[in-house]
Amino acid sequence: MHNDLYAVVGNPISHSKSPRIHSLFARQTGEQLEYTAIQAPEDDFEGTVKGFFERGGKGLNITVPFKEQAWQLADLRTQRAERAGAANTLYKDSKGSLTADNTDGKGLVTDLMVNHGVRLAGKRLLVLGAGGAVRGVLGPILAEEPAALTIANRTLVKAEGLVSFFESVAGDTHLEACGFEQPADAFDVIINGTSASLQGDLPPVSATVIGADTVIYDMMYSLQTTTFNQWALDQGATRVFDGLGMLVEQAAESFRIWRGKTPDTRPVIEKLRNG
Repeated sequence: MHNDLYAVVGNPISHSKSPRIHSLFARQTGEQLEYTAIQAPEDDFEGTVKGFFERGGKGLNITVPFKEQAWQLADLRTQRAERAGAANTLYKDSKGSLTADNTDGKGLVTDLMVNHGVRLAGKRLLVLGAGGAVRGVLGPILAEEPAALTIANRTLVKAEGLVSFFESVAGDTHLEACGFEQPADAFDVIINGTSASLQGDLPPVSATVIGADTVIYDMMYSLQTTTFNQWALDQGATRVFDGLGMLVEQAAESFRIWRGKTPDTRPVIEKLRNG
C-alpha cells in the first residue's frame, strides 16, 4: 500500500521547511502520507505540476516564484485564491478539476489572533509593501473588520491598485494608499509584507508610526530577530512577532483542505523555533 503523495514546488526549494512541517502534522494526526520538495525549472512549472498529478499525487503547496502561475494554471479557484491573485495550494477536486486555494492570509490572521492574542477588529493597521505577499493576505485581514488599513509602498501606484481592488470587500474599513515616508501617526498593528528584512534592509518608514502599544508583525521569519523587528524594538516596540507561525498555520490550513483534519500547530511551531 502506497502512502498518498504531497509536495511543495518552488525554485529554489532546498531551504523549505514544508516537508518537516507536514511530516510532523502527519505523525500527530495518524495520516499516512509522504511529503517531498520539488524544484521546478523556471520555464516548466506547468510540466512539473502535470507530471506530479499524473503520477497520482494528491496535493501541492506552491512557493516562490510560482504562486501566480499556479493561480493561472487552475481550472477552479476558491474565493480567497481569486482575491489573492495567487495560489499556494493545489489539489484535484472530486471531478478531477485542478483547484487553487490560498491559505497565506488565513495563516497570518490565525497566527496573530489565536497564537499571539492580537485583536484586529476596530484597530488601525499599517501594511508595508504591495506585492503578491501582501495581496495574498488582505482579504482575510479585512474580514476581521479593522477600523482602518493603510497600505504603504515604494511605488504608490501599486498600493493604490490594491486599495481599488479590495474596496468592494472592505466594508466599513477605511482603506488608504501612500508612500513609505508618508505615515506619521502611531498605528495599533504594523505588518511588514516587504522582503527587505531578508536582505538586511528596511523600508524607509518613520519611527513615529510605532507607539507604546503597537504590535509589530514581520511576515518574514528567521531564527534570529528579523531586521525589521530589531528596528521596531529599537524604537520602543514591546510586542514583535515574525512569520514562522504564519508559515505553520498556512500549512495547517492546506493539510485540513487535503486531509480533513486540523493539526495542533503549537508543538510544531515550538519544534521549528528551537531549530
